Amino acid sequence: MKTTNRKLREEELHQVEARYQAILNAIPDTMFCISRDGEYLDFKSECITQEIIGKNLWDILPENVAVIKQEAIAKTLAANTLQVCEYQLSTPLGMRDYQARLVKSGENEVLAIVRDITEPKQTEIALQSLAEKFSKAFRCSPDPITISTLHEGRYIEVNDSFVQLSGYQASEVLGRTAFELNLWINPSDRTILLQQLQNQGSIRNQEIRFRKKSGEVILVQVAAEVIDLDGIPCLLAISRDITERKQTEELLRLSSQRDRLLAKTLMRIRQSLNLDEILQNTVTEVRQFLQADRVFIALNDSRDLFKMIAESVEPQYPSVLNWKKKDQTLLQELRTKLLTDQVRVVEDITQIAVSPQLAELYQQFQTKASLAVPIMLGKELFGALIANSCAKPRHWQEIEIDLLQQLSQQLAIAIQQAQLYHKLEQLNNNLERQVEERTAQLQQKMQELQEINRVKDVLLHAVSHDLRTTVMGNLMVLKNLLKSPGVKGQGGDGGQGGHGSSLSFLSSLSSLNSQSPIPVPRSIIDRMIQGNDRQLRMIDSLLEIHSTEVEGITLNQEIIKFNIFIREVIKNVEPMLRQNQSQLKTLVARDLPLVSADTVKLHKIFVNLFTYILQSNPPGLDLQLTAKVQADMIRCSIKFNGTQMSKLECDRLFELYVHDPQARFSTGISLKMYLSRQIIKAHGGEIGVESHRQRGVIFWFTLPLAIKQKI
Repeated sequence: MKTTNRKLREEELHQVEARYQAILNAIPDTMFCISRDGEYLDFKSECITQEIIGKNLWDILPENVAVIKQEAIAKTLAANTLQVCEYQLSTPLGMRDYQARLVKSGENEVLAIVRDITEPKQTEIALQSLAEKFSKAFRCSPDPITISTLHEGRYIEVNDSFVQLSGYQASEVLGRTAFELNLWINPSDRTILLQQLQNQGSIRNQEIRFRKKSGEVILVQVAAEVIDLDGIPCLLAISRDITERKQTEELLRLSSQRDRLLAKTLMRIRQSLNLDEILQNTVTEVRQFLQADRVFIALNDSRDLFKMIAESVEPQYPSVLNWKKKDQTLLQELRTKLLTDQVRVVEDITQIAVSPQLAELYQQFQTKASLAVPIMLGKELFGALIANSCAKPRHWQEIEIDLLQQLSQQLAIAIQQAQLYHKLEQLNNNLERQVEERTAQLQQKMQELQEINRVKDVLLHAVSHDLRTTVMGNLMVLKNLLKSPGVKGQGGDGGQGGHGSSLSFLSSLSSLNSQSPIPVPRSIIDRMIQGNDRQLRMIDSLLEIHSTEVEGITLNQEIIKFNIFIREVIKNVEPMLRQNQSQLKTLVARDLPLVSADTVKLHKIFVNLFTYILQSNPPGLDLQLTAKVQADMIRCSIKFNGTQMSKLECDRLFELYVHDPQARFSTGISLKMYLSRQIIKAHGGEIGVESHRQRGVIFWFTLPLAIKQKI
């Protein structure tokens, strides 16, 4: 019986040992049995051999590690409780972290279970570092950060930036919701945010309007994600105040829009003279820019009224275009306020003091706020550009005020431009009328002149023809008388009763005149013949001048050798020179270039010049004829030592004008000098006269060469 019981106990003991050994085998950690003195009694390890058994801690481990383990063994045996110690060992894999758990396994021995905790230790250190970094980032972030429960929105943690932004202390926020703090301007924004989180998993750059503790409304940009804290879904939200940035962006947008509007208005003013169109487009675009309920332009007209000439207004509000009220008190008040304030800014008409008439005007047109700038022409108030808010009071921004001020200046330019254009149109109309009147008068004068010229031509031809016929008849009679047999010169026979020096018309004109004969001296008949010759030449000259003025000069040009032509001219003028006892010296080169000229008319010019010189000066002149090439012209000069001429005489010698009766030359030769200039000009040359005290008087003219000289 005893044997059976002992076997049963042994069998149970073997089973317990087997279970214990199975448990030991299932544990992956290294296990040691160590005595109180630190001697290794047993071990379980895949990497440690049997050589460790019987050795001491001080033989196997570094001193610092052996000390740690020895102290842990002593505490375990003394307290009979689990002791834990950690240490580091250098291994072929590097420095590793180990954790030893010690329990009492006998009276003087302990069981040490050793685990490699290098990876968990590193993970723990990394997590601690990450947690520390997150904590620092959370606390020091310049952007407000909050952690709140996902479902209720109850704040769990907020950083200092959120406190500064919201104006709430952390103690006022933690444990409360955003709704309780009245932070949301639109409570529906949170519902939308949660839906986006559910659909997208995160929120980036969501713009939401919040209310601060002070009541100020700000615009924030929110980024949010869902995180898990101890099994509770929470919302991590980072906010950034973009109110100032948005205001700046809006200001830049408005500034750019304002500049475009100003440039567009200025371009319209430059390109158009239609003032009504300019003003109407201006009020329409200004109202769109200001988002105002009404914008209009009023002008101060001549009847002492404010006349509304352009308006843009919302349909639900009354128009001011047909407003006319001749109330001098009200009109004077409006003018005074515009001139005094320059810019009249009214953000709420209920907060300002105005006259009952102006208050009634505001009420009539439902005006709650007003912005007005005067339109000045110099120092004169010409009108006003006015914007109204009818729905509610309004704060007018500086950029809006600046826009109206600049537009008022441009409108003043447009108005001045329209006024000037109107005046110009009136002047043009008057000028056109005057031009038409003048044109009619000129046409009438032209007709009168044409009639006068026609009568003059008829008269000139008739008188010239009759006068020429008469003169020629007189000449024929006088010349025939000189050829009569009974005509004797002075000093003839005395058979005529002492009248030998006279002639009698009786013998020659007996058939024409039955009266008694009239004795006439021969010298008188000679002078009569000379006078009739001069008259005939003058008539011929007048007719020739008239012909050149009407029909022009016709040239029959030919190529001539100028030196040979000069010799022919000298032969023709020799009798004139001898008669006046004058000497002519010729200095003309034989190799002068060819000239294209009308020889007949050119010969007349020489005759005319010599005739004038010999008739206008006393006898015995010394003349010098020269011809030389200058540039592409031949210059021919006649120089003599005669009577000096004044500058006025030199300037007017070749002109056609009525001469002084006391002039030293006749009208006939004057006409020939004028014809000479016309002939030279027709050839393409010039003619003139110079008078010098030392060098004498020089007549000259130029003629172009037939072939230009090569320079």
